[in-house]
Amino acid sequence: MSAVEKNAPEVMPHGTPKIRLRGVKKAFGKKVVLNGVDLDVAKGESVVVIGSSGSGKSVLLKCILGLVKPDAGTIEVDGIDAIKVRGRERDALLAKFGMLFQSAALFDSLRVWENVAFGLVEGRGMPRAQAKPIAVENLAKVGLGPDVAMLWPAELSGGMKKRVGLARAIATHPEILFFDEPTTGLDPIMSDVINDLIAARVRDLGATGISITHDMASARKIGDRVAMLHGGRIIWQGPVSQIDRSGNAHVEQFIHGRAEGPIKVEVTQ
Repeated sequence: MSAVEKNAPEVMPHGTPKIRLRGVKKAFGKKVVLNGVDLDVAKGESVVVIGSSGSGKSVLLKCILGLVKPDAGTIEVDGIDAIKVRGRERDALLAKFGMLFQSAALFDSLRVWENVAFGLVEGRGMPRAQAKPIAVENLAKVGLGPDVAMLWPAELSGGMKKRVGLARAIATHPEILFFDEPTTGLDPIMSDVINDLIAARVRDLGATGISITHDMASARKIGDRVAMLHGGRIIWQGPVSQIDRSGNAHVEQFIHGRAEGPIKVEVTQ
């Protein structure tokens, strides 16, 4: 039995997961990205999916969000088939989600508070006058004062943009939060600030979290459990406290950033 097979993920033994993936596959032409992903995420749990660049982490997240349709498999959220659901049920499902994008993805044409309030105004039809103080309140939760609310995204530093993105993600009090490479492009100190904020806000909301990252400092800080994606499958998962003794050669190579190991990187000489 190979190391990959030996450390394959086990099904959660009890309860209905908040999110359940079974046999999820996705290919783009001849390029197979996901090749039978099985993953359970319990209510209130924070799971971090790690893996090399190009391993399919972002595609996996997009499949759960419904931005990409899998070729095969099932994705359930609270027991509801997230792939087949349509209409108002689909809208209700999406209302459970909050998302912090890799680049923060702020709208340049909207002031900071308008970005934070976007889901309240556009998604829920809340009057702007009612949404603005809620936006300011959520900016305070990520350490930004009311003066920032009237700025334009172009006036913000990279770290501030991430914090505004996080404020927007939590403003609607989502049940599920997604984080796409939350510390990319940030220095180590600001990365730690963002990690602390993510952990605190997820805890405050009692939300279920799924993060994708290649930053192990981030994974250790915001995750309860870590799952490694390689070869289109989850090849190992376990509590973050066990990652240093995973017994999986792929995980060992990845977390220590070693060039030598079972994960091969093509380099043109």
